[in-house]
Amino acid sequence: MALLPILQYPDPRLHKVAKLVVAVTDETRRLIRDMSETMYAAPGIGLAATQVDVHERIIVMDISEAHNDLKVFINPELIEQSGEEEGEEGCLSVPGIYEKVRRAERVTVRALNESGEPFTLTADGLLAVCIQHEMDHLEGHVFVEHLSHLKQTRIRAKLKKQRRETL
Repeated sequence: MALLPILQYPDPRLHKVAKLVVAVTDETRRLIRDMSETMYAAPGIGLAATQVDVHERIIVMDISEAHNDLKVFINPELIEQSGEEEGEEGCLSVPGIYEKVRRAERVTVRALNESGEPFTLTADGLLAVCIQHEMDHLEGHVFVEHLSHLKQTRIRAKLKKQRRETL
């Protein structure tokens, strides 16, 4: 397994729309293992393939305290959403930035697992937020794009300053 580099906002590659996975292969499963290792090492609770510059519809996430409940979504599709809530979000591609974002309170998603088998999952709370956040990545969107233009500009400036300071 290998740690993969995570793209940093506002990298234009984060805005590419991911393509459907045609077949779940050993290469797909290797990517899932590498993405999972990268997510845990970061540390994070979710990672979309887009964030590691692979533009396929694959998401890994684990919101458990013990990091022992990995969920894999291949070709995820939101089939139902209800309610609305606002919560603070962060992102491995936007390090150190946390902002309130409005999301559906409850979602139902249909996807394939790492064996290529279809499943449906209904989620609420943090899991629902994480699913929506990571699915945004597959559509070429980063969570800060849910914010006002002014906040986005401030975030870009802050990240630029952080990068200069680490060089």
